[in-house]
Amino acid sequence: MLRKLRTGAVFIAICVFSALFMGAAESEEPEPKAYVLMEAETHTVLNELNADKRLNGSYLTKLMSVLLIAEDIQNGEYSLADELTASESVTNTKGAVIWLESGDKITVEELLKSVIIGNANDAMTVLAEKSAGSIESFVMDMNAKAFDLGLRDTRFVSPYGYYSPDEYTTAHDMAVICCQLAEYDFLAPMFTTWRDFVKGGKTELVSENTLTRTYERHIGFKACHSDEAGYCIAEGGRNEKGSTFVSVVLGAENEDISFGTAKRLLRSGFSAYKVTFTMFPDEMLAPVKVKNGTASAVEIYLKEQGKAAVPKGSGELRARVVIPEYLTAPVRIGQPIGTAAFYNDDMLVYETELLTKSAVTKLSYSYVLGKLLEKMMEK
Repeated sequence: MLRKLRTGAVFIAICVFSALFMGAAESEEPEPKAYVLMEAETHTVLNELNADKRLNGSYLTKLMSVLLIAEDIQNGEYSLADELTASESVTNTKGAVIWLESGDKITVEELLKSVIIGNANDAMTVLAEKSAGSIESFVMDMNAKAFDLGLRDTRFVSPYGYYSPDEYTTAHDMAVICCQLAEYDFLAPMFTTWRDFVKGGKTELVSENTLTRTYERHIGFKACHSDEAGYCIAEGGRNEKGSTFVSVVLGAENEDISFGTAKRLLRSGFSAYKVTFTMFPDEMLAPVKVKNGTASAVEIYLKEQGKAAVPKGSGELRARVVIPEYLTAPVRIGQPIGTAAFYNDDMLVYETELLTKSAVTKLSYSYVLGKLLEKMMEK
């Protein structure tokens, strides 16, 4: 009897261990190479894994291309209704296409749809040439825009996202691009469409990002995959209060991991974070004394009021103002003289400069003499 009990116990232990091991093996799936969750208004990074690691972003490259076209339209360079003519450059375009031929006429709106929904490279060619005159010039514009946005870990070599060892980006940098795209309302119908048609209904477009039809908070942007980059997605979501979050996933092993990680990140943003104002009235800022100036003090103000993404349940932000005891004339109007930093507990969440409201010239003999004469005449 004792022997049987021991054998049974061992058997049960083995079964339990096997079940736990199999359950753990099934629940654990490989992490993507990188991901990030960013609040769109403040660009605050709320969650990340290797967010600044340089990787190939595959066809997510087209999001920067779309951003440049959106800026052109916003600036009145051309409109969605304008009709463009395809050049010889569309001949033998590789990858996804809408089968444009040289001389074909098609509107900017249909071209943008084809790029955003259908990933069409020939449509991208027509838009790039309209925007910059040539593909080479357009790529220069893409990299210039990346520099302007402070994206120091991104480099583009084409508008398309064809694999190149010389092209790279990061989850963080791609999220910043998406935050910019979220500001263009006229792009929203394209970014939220899963299936459409162009060229008079002859060419069907189907988005690889199935979240456009399955995720209720979806606002954009793009999903793609390639042998070199794996499965990638840049996904934006907005809640009922208008808060927008962006998740970017690079280098996942399969679509389920890519999409699942993106949605998990967005859900954590909606459930755990809020956007709060960093209000600090200028009236609370005392004037700063000025030495050797035509005025004894100068009023100051915050360069800009801002917002910060903080955990829900956080109290009011704590402000810390750093200004000098005095200034020495001359003082310029709008001269930076200090900072206002806002903290959530001990974490810095926002910082802005303090500027002077007016100019103060340096005292001179002629100024002093003039003031003395004024007083003498008053008597």
